[in-house]
Amino acid sequence: MHRLAILIPFLIQINMLSQTPKKSESVLINGKSIYYEVYGEGEPLLLLHGYSQSSKSWRPYIQDYEKEYEVYLIDLTGHGKSEPFKENLNIKAVAKDLHFLIQHLKLEKIKAIGFSFGGDVLYQLALINPTVMECIITIGAVGTWTIQDFPQYLETYNFENRANFPWLKEAHDSEEQVKGIMNQFKNYIVKLSDKELQSIKPEVLIIVGDDDEGMDLKEVARVRENLPNSDLWILPNVSHGAHEGENKEEFILKSKAFLIKERTE
Repeated sequence: MHRLAILIPFLIQINMLSQTPKKSESVLINGKSIYYEVYGEGEPLLLLHGYSQSSKSWRPYIQDYEKEYEVYLIDLTGHGKSEPFKENLNIKAVAKDLHFLIQHLKLEKIKAIGFSFGGDVLYQLALINPTVMECIITIGAVGTWTIQDFPQYLETYNFENRANFPWLKEAHDSEEQVKGIMNQFKNYIVKLSDKELQSIKPEVLIIVGDDDEGMDLKEVARVRENLPNSDLWILPNVSHGAHEGENKEEFILKSKAFLIKERTE
């Protein structure tokens, strides 16, 4: 199910590989409390979670990147240890919050990996602040998606059924936050025009599974055609979490090769 964490098998194991961050704090960003953690040394690498997840979902990957990168795990607006949604979900607004966090952290250049919701946020960030982003990896995201195409998701994914989604309690700090996330899912609408895609400057690696029911391969092709500097990796017989499970090792290898690729301005 696109945008939801119920296809993410490692969520129930997120504490198994937990590590101690060298820094963790909540900061006031654009009028909201946003939480982040930092691990490792090197160039800044942001890892962004999917909708209804938190930064905990990336903890099993810290050891794969922390020797080469200063890894930032961020609880995006409304998620994890960041404060609950105050306003209706708007992907561009979430990206603006991330933009202001990057400014607060005084990061001049970043690399970033975003899963699903996190990937959609990165596309918007590339429009808001193109100069700070060196390269982007998106997984199960092409910057365009609407819940209106999947009304069946809303029938089951609601606060009254929260007990059916046990990872929510682990990922988030309060029932108020869980309620906000589930209630705001109806507002998940994001669209990138051809012109907007053509204006994106950072190099992008698009990763999708060909069995991801939420990803229209025609839309993937449109994005690939209009992104001026992009690569596409489609995994056969793989659903939404193309970086997980038996694909993780190959994902780590490909992502690292992409991240260290020499680029010219």
